[in-house]
Amino acid sequence: MERSDKSNGYEDVAKLFMSERDSLTGVSTVLQWSRTLVRGSSILDLGCGHGVPISRALIEDGFTVYGVDASESLMESFRNRFPSAHAECSAFEDSAFFRRTFDAVVAVGLMFLLHPDAQYLLIRKVKQALNSDGYFLFTSPEEECTWQDILTHRESVSLGAQRYREVLEAEGLILVGEMSDEGNNHYYSVRKP
Repeated sequence: MERSDKSNGYEDVAKLFMSERDSLTGVSTVLQWSRTLVRGSSILDLGCGHGVPISRALIEDGFTVYGVDASESLMESFRNRFPSAHAECSAFEDSAFFRRTFDAVVAVGLMFLLHPDAQYLLIRKVKQALNSDGYFLFTSPEEECTWQDILTHRESVSLGAQRYREVLEAEGLILVGEMSDEGNNHYYSVRKP
């Protein structure tokens, strides 16, 4: 896995990603999850890409979205699409997350792109970025596995549900549920007490 490219290969395939990203997959799952939040709540979208479909759905549903993505091309599209949204072109590892805390964090399609050590770091940083009683939603396969990303051809890694549960518990976070969307993407819904 090449670690020097903080976009995990997505800068090189940004145009292809934007043309092929399904504009509906995951939307109903994310919006159902967001029903636990008050409208207008602040949500950090890590690995937001060009904002379709997750950021768009959250913005349209009345949330204040802060997007972070390491791909310059994807962030340029995000900024053009959502000029009033907060946006930062940065890898999550380098981001200060706008020097604030959030009511919720989403990371749809990001976790498994990261090396296992970076996944642990992401969970720690999200914990620090969440307000008390804040929520975190991320995707990664339920099974422990590795595979080649269809667009970047880089290795993707799922730690598996059992390991994610252990890491979340060790960080003092509560796994409140798991679900799958219409594309069979596996979601972990987490709360910070």
